This record gives sequence, structure tokens and C-alpha cells, in this order.
Amino acid sequence: MNETSPQVLTTVAEVRSALADASGNGARPVVLVPTMGALHEGHLSLVKRAQEVPGAVVVVSIFVNPLQFAAGEDLDAYPRTFDADVEKLAGVGADFVFAPTPTVMYPAGPRTVIHPGPVATILEGKTRPTHFAGVLTVVNKLFNLTKCTHAVFGEKDYQQLLVIRQMVEDNNMDLEIIGAPIVREDSGLARSSRNTYLSEAERELATTLSKALAAGAAEHTAEEVLAAARAVLDAAPAIELEYLELLGADLGERVVGENRLLVAARVGATRLIDNCAVTLSA
Repeated sequence: MNETSPQVLTTVAEVRSALADASGNGARPVVLVPTMGALHEGHLSLVKRAQEVPGAVVVVSIFVNPLQFAAGEDLDAYPRTFDADVEKLAGVGADFVFAPTPTVMYPAGPRTVIHPGPVATILEGKTRPTHFAGVLTVVNKLFNLTKCTHAVFGEKDYQQLLVIRQMVEDNNMDLEIIGAPIVREDSGLARSSRNTYLSEAERELATTLSKALAAGAAEHTAEEVLAAARAVLDAAPAIELEYLELLGADLGERVVGENRLLVAARVGATRLIDNCAVTLSA
């Protein structure tokens, strides 16, 4: 493992030159871990997963992408901890950090935007209708700038993972998308940069989401799954539920076998999401 700090790259020229040199012009795989910073153990687990690709050159992007925030969302408040992030990445041996400014990423403004199609109109897309267009636009740019052969995304943002896989498949992109498991705190709370917004009381209340998912996942029919999860959520009226949905693993129709239970809720002023796999027997 590399014990030194990762090399920080901030411009298009720097990232292209450094990654071409490090990869031997494609002789070694380049594995991208896109983030918005405020790194926690969940992000670091993605870096470790990236390092499992044989011969990997690992580049972590840190960019708070304004395109994926709608008016009134937390763009300005989103935590920015760059120096601490680089220190954490040194600890796990990341090779490079790509930390562009909005001007570097969008020198002419966001002229060309990728629209994600019907899968982005449900769940997160229902209340954040411009979110996934912003995500896909920046991820596509990061893929092009880094010329990555692989990219790692966490299952915590499950719909995002599927939308990105769809973009790669539909556009015949020659790279592999790796999904990595959700990392949780000891309490069961899914690790998220937005957890820093929570008070101690809210943090305790937020564990209701993972408890609801666990209760649902223990059942075997769709009706039982949803009833068990909803009962846990109903017992915590201070939580403002946005959605609780049981869908197929592809976010389509439920099937016998593996499905996905997804929840979004507000705990105080903080919006949190979580999900888990659920096996239906009928």
C-alpha cells in the first residue's frame, strides 16, 4: 500500500497526463471512485474495493457537483473537508485525487446534459427531478477525463448505481461499473456525509430507517415486507417519511427472488435514504 499522500490533480491537463503516465497509456487499469468529499468509512470502502482490481491505478474524484442540486437543496451547506479527505485517502493508499473546480468541469456552463430516462422519474427522481441528469452529466465527464476502465459506486445510492449502469450499457462505454455494499455505523445507520447534519437525538432517531428495512427483509411476501417496515416507521412519528417502496432489483416489477426495499425520510431538516435486498418467496 502506498503510504504517501495521493497526488492532487486539479486541471484537465494534469489528470490526463498523470493517469496516462501512471497507467502506462492503458497498460494498467484506471479505477475511478467518484465522490463529493466529506469522506467517511463508506467512501474508504469504495477505495479498498477499487484496489482489488489487479494492477489498479486508483483515482478518487472530489467534486461537489452543482448540477445535481436543485434550488433550495444543500449545495452551499454540503460539508467540505478537503484536507481531512486527502489525509484519509493517504491512509488507504489512493494514488490520485482529482479535485476540479466547477469552472474546470463546466468551462462553458452546463450546455450539454445527459437525460437519464424513465428510471429516473421514480423514487429519488420524483422529488428531485433534475438530480440524475446532473449526476450522469458529471459522471460521464469524469469517465472521459480519467479514461477509467472501472468505476466504483456504493449501493447506498442504489438508484444512482442503476442509472449509471444504464448509461454505460446504452452508450456502449468500455468500462466496468462495480457496486459496493453499504457501510453502516454500529447502530445500523447507513454512513452518509449528511449524517454530520444530525444532532445526537436525530442520529438515534435516524436508525429507525435501517431498523425498518431489517424488519421488512425478515419477511417473505411483499405485503408482509411492507407492513413490517411501515410498522417500525409508524412507531417513530417524528420521522417524515417520503417514500417506502419494494421493487425488483432492477427497480421494475417485483419478482420471486431478489428485490429491493428502499426508503427516504427527513429526520429534522436532514433528508436520508437507505435500502436493502429483500428475497420474496411469493
